[in-house]
Amino acid sequence: MPRMTMTAARRELPEAVNKLVYGNGEPIVLSRRGKDLAAIVPMGDLKLMKLIRKMEDRVDLAKAKKAEKEKGTISWEKLKKELGL
Repeated sequence: MPRMTMTAARRELPEAVNKLVYGNGEPIVLSRRGKDLAAIVPMGDLKLMKLIRKMEDRVDLAKAKKAEKEKGTISWEKLKKELGL
């Protein structure tokens, strides 16, 4: 995956985006001081990530509803006490 420092991104962002959109579509990782911070991704990838997140949320909700039905609920105060908060 191509990498680009934040300093280079400030100078070369238009060219990098063009390469991403019209080239191979591979995400570009942005870094600062050798640490990866973010990525520039094609819109199709972003839409796919959003769809995956929605699906995961639905699965989590279904599991929560199932657990509530099987095990009942617990009060917020009782949960805090059990967690030592």
